[in-house]
Amino acid sequence: VQLQASGGGLVQAGASLRLSCVASGRISSPYTVAWFRQAPGKEREFVAAIFRSGSSTHYSSSAKGRFTISRDSAKNTVYPQMDSLNPEDTAVYYCAADCSLILSSLRMGNQYDYWGQGTQVTVSS
Repeated sequence: VQLQASGGGLVQAGASLRLSCVASGRISSPYTVAWFRQAPGKEREFVAAIFRSGSSTHYSSSAKGRFTISRDSAKNTVYPQMDSLNPEDTAVYYCAADCSLILSSLRMGNQYDYWGQGTQVTVSS
């Protein structure tokens, strides 16, 4: 299974970005896809996730109200739409996927089997 993350870039505060995570290879459906981010000198943190078939979405407190995660199952792609970006959102964003994750482990990065390569998001003030 391979995950390809893309869509990062340099934007000004208040702007929007839409990232993409495309899954390829043999991955059993339904599977959970999450986004994590890691800023320089900081630990990796959970951002958002869409659980299994998309029945539920989950957000960190910093992402809630600004980010929206969605899924196009036909394209095996998950999109986090990120609005009202601010400099604190600057980080490398990673997507992760897992077929057997339970809901209580959704925010735990070490529970995901598959990871993408990361895409840089830089927000200038």
